[in-house]
Amino acid sequence: MTLNTRITFLFAILSATIISLLSGFVWYFANEFAFEDFYKRLEARVNITAKIKVYPGENTAEFKEVRQKYLERLPKEDEQVFVADKASKMAFDKKVHLPYSFYKTIESGQMARYRNENVFYAGKYFKNGLNGYIVIISAKDPYGYRELKDLQKILIAGFFLSIALSYFVGRKFSEFTFRPIRVLIKKAKGISAENLHQRLNNVKGNDEIAEISQTFNEMLDRLETAFETQNNFISNASHELRTPLTIISGEAELAIFRAGSHDPDLQKSLHTIQNEAERLENILTSLLGLAQSGFDGQKQRWENIRVDELIWDVKASIDLINPENQIRIDFSGLPENSESINLNGNLNLIKLAVTNIVNNACKYSDNRVVDLGLSVTQHNIVISVKDQGIGIPEDELQHVFEPFFRASNTTRYNGYGVGLPLSLNIIRLHKGSIAIKTVQESGTEMNILLPRSR
Repeated sequence: MTLNTRITFLFAILSATIISLLSGFVWYFANEFAFEDFYKRLEARVNITAKIKVYPGENTAEFKEVRQKYLERLPKEDEQVFVADKASKMAFDKKVHLPYSFYKTIESGQMARYRNENVFYAGKYFKNGLNGYIVIISAKDPYGYRELKDLQKILIAGFFLSIALSYFVGRKFSEFTFRPIRVLIKKAKGISAENLHQRLNNVKGNDEIAEISQTFNEMLDRLETAFETQNNFISNASHELRTPLTIISGEAELAIFRAGSHDPDLQKSLHTIQNEAERLENILTSLLGLAQSGFDGQKQRWENIRVDELIWDVKASIDLINPENQIRIDFSGLPENSESINLNGNLNLIKLAVTNIVNNACKYSDNRVVDLGLSVTQHNIVISVKDQGIGIPEDELQHVFEPFFRASNTTRYNGYGVGLPLSLNIIRLHKGSIAIKTVQESGTEMNILLPRSR
């Protein structure tokens, strides 16, 4: 769930909570005060009925006249007057069930109220001489009850409508709020090692978004400086050191020629100097390739590459390096559509990466059979290199792509620990990856996954 959606739901939930509390508040007080006037009309009738039936006297006729002229009959109005003893109450309660609290209020001398749906009751205790009487008036209030039901429907409908509106408003609000962040994300996704010189747009203001933009740009400044420093150091060091090494190698070769066979010990020393100079030059060449395959401030020259032709070129290169190899090429997994094996990339770099991996397979398998296959998936071109060599110890597998790392079982083989890191850098430069399956003393399988041309 995105932050935008999460905030929208949170906004809707908070709005629903506030609206439900407000609706409950309105409903409670409407329910409490909507029938206050009707109850008072019932209580007036209770008092007049008591004057007429409990306290008959000279004014009885006047109370009847007031009752008849000024107090119109309520819908379903009914009056009950009975002696306030247990038997009378039980008889009335059998006819109309009223709660115990209603009678408790009456016995305390106060006016009691009770409502059952749309039927309202008001009652009071009156004493005349030695006898006590209970007067209860009941009636219906169709208008007030209908208004309360209508209010209930309005509140429920308003609640759901408000939730929907809150969700819509919250969605628009969150989209508006996070629009600058989405712009920053889109811009940041377009920045990679190939264009570290780009920066996020400056956001005006002193809010958090402006601070994020500024912080990210400062981080890019540091990264660009670090990449350039590392790249320049390796490149310059490789170039500057190559010249004296070439001189040393040339002077050693000239000294060997002049020394002839007169001094075997001198010949041996000169050969050692020449071999070590060549070895150091090979290391520097690998370092330079490693630097050039990484960040160099500009994109390499890309072209459309037929990977099947690339495989044959790799085989031809290794035949020159190692004529005793037993590379077995397998194209049985290729589809009929030849365009599906097209790759967009730098031919020299891709050839260097694949050659390094295949050459390692030949070397560390003592020139046993190496299967070099090519297949295609929905999104990737897969180059598989499977050997029958010494394999890689399981606990060292995670380090094989670290520069200058060599597995513990490779001591009898010449190497510098730069070939695989260089290959991985090149593959990553082409948005690809390398997968390894290995069993020590049984062999290793490397699968190079490269995105197909679109």
